[in-house]
Amino acid sequence: MQVQGLLVLLYFYLMFPDNIIGLWWAVGSPLVMDPNSICRKSRRLAGKQREICRKEIEIVEEVANGAKLALGECQYQFRDRKWNCTTSRRMLSRVLKTDTRESAFVYAITAAGVTFAVTEACNMGKLLQCSCDNRVQDITTDGEWVWGGCSDNINFGYRKSKDFMDARKRKRRGDLTTRIQLHNNEAGRSAVKLYMRSVCKCHGLSGSCALKTCWRKMPPFRSVGTRIKEKFDGAIQVEISNDGKALVTKSQTIKPPSREDIVYSENAPDSRFCRRNRKWGSLGTKGRVCDPKSMEVGGCDLLCCQRGYKSEKVTLKENCKCRFIWCCDVQCETCMQEKTIHRCL
Repeated sequence: MQVQGLLVLLYFYLMFPDNIIGLWWAVGSPLVMDPNSICRKSRRLAGKQREICRKEIEIVEEVANGAKLALGECQYQFRDRKWNCTTSRRMLSRVLKTDTRESAFVYAITAAGVTFAVTEACNMGKLLQCSCDNRVQDITTDGEWVWGGCSDNINFGYRKSKDFMDARKRKRRGDLTTRIQLHNNEAGRSAVKLYMRSVCKCHGLSGSCALKTCWRKMPPFRSVGTRIKEKFDGAIQVEISNDGKALVTKSQTIKPPSREDIVYSENAPDSRFCRRNRKWGSLGTKGRVCDPKSMEVGGCDLLCCQRGYKSEKVTLKENCKCRFIWCCDVQCETCMQEKTIHRCL
């Protein structure tokens, strides 16, 4: 298979859509693949995926962009945790073979990333199938005229993310894993769709705001990632119902999960990521940079799992003595600065 345009191993995600291992490993790779190469064997794809590959090949590129966005956000949100969303040495594949909180986050953030990327592509005119959403026009509120500008086309992005991410996942009786994955996909999409915000621009003499142009925009993806991370921290443990048709909470004292909640079934301890463990997909925390003064998750005590840490002095190049040059330039000098770095033993 030739490596040329968009994303290595996205092909494997398409061939085996019940896991996103290939997709995430691929976006962490410097190699890329052309969308046409990805879809060349579309006979083996699920219905909606096959249709996208045959009729909307440019959507596949945005799926890849969304996965890349999701990977970066996952690594940011977990930068100080024992599990830091690494794709190194295929360890992610072992994480995703479980129904833990970590795999739940991966599914949710990926669905959110695809929703965000496709919607953004609509707004930028990169897709012929859609444009921005201008359905809301000429609305009056409190005596002021508010003209509906061109909003983010979240409905199109949501629909394409659902078509692609949920393909081939059928809710069979008693299939706990599939129901969990579909629920978390929806939680990710909801973290974008349900938090659209209004943005307005005033018009009129001296900024009187006699006329306002307003439109709806997606939240920044960092806000989406933070919201999903909060749901991860409060994730709900579930099991399959007696009739095998629904998810129910493991504990009767906890309310049923909403469409925004992250759910999981395997209650695995965070300590499993302290040391290298192939079963759990853990590289361990040895060598990770930590903060000896912090008592939180990035502190040496927690991150190093009480094994201790070593300190070393390093010399770094940094920009310094920066000054603004009229009109539009900033000039900096390069300074050498010595810092102490602390790493887990």
